Amino acid sequence: MSAALLEVPTPLGPARVHRHDPDGAATGTDGAVAGTLVLGHGAGGGVDSADLAALAAAGPAAGWRVLLVEQPWKVAGRRIAPAPARLDEGWTAVLAGLRPDWLSGPLVLGGRSAGARVACRTSTSEGAAGVLALAFPLHPPGRPEKSRAAELHQVRVPLLVVQGATDAFGGPAEVRQALAGHAGTVAAVPGDHGLKKDPAAVAGAAVDWLRSL
Repeated sequence: MSAALLEVPTPLGPARVHRHDPDGAATGTDGAVAGTLVLGHGAGGGVDSADLAALAAAGPAAGWRVLLVEQPWKVAGRRIAPAPARLDEGWTAVLAGLRPDWLSGPLVLGGRSAGARVACRTSTSEGAAGVLALAFPLHPPGRPEKSRAAELHQVRVPLLVVQGATDAFGGPAEVRQALAGHAGTVAAVPGDHGLKKDPAAVAGAAVDWLRSL
């Protein structure tokens, strides 16, 4: 696996993109790349979270280019993420900066927690072929009436939600119920919202799904 780092200007300040390629993949469009998976981090962490790190290794091993996006607010050292509209603005600016050289093959958007929400909201406008939502925060802990299911319903392409069995932001059964009548698959893995208990299970579920696209 090869890696590279790119700083991308956005209206919110620079973002950083960490690129992880399959062995033998060339810069830009290359037959060795099955597709490109672009992942954003959550509101409380960065691209070094256990689940994202696991995918940065497992994705290239399965032939996918994996791009981990550090949003501008994180690069600037701020502790609190901006409002959803601003998150989406930074994200879409990054994707524009990556085209065409870094986006090869089918484009799958995703991320963990807040990053998963961003991917869902922007999947249609960005022409995604799929969405990978890790630890989707269906509702604030203890507040199921504050559902964010509408963001899942915005996805019009294949969707996989990888959810920890004891996630206080909504367990696998709650997410399945939220997706009733809508396209989408839920993979339950051990652990809570952090998805730290079994990162290999997270990556395994994601890679199996990527291979089915």
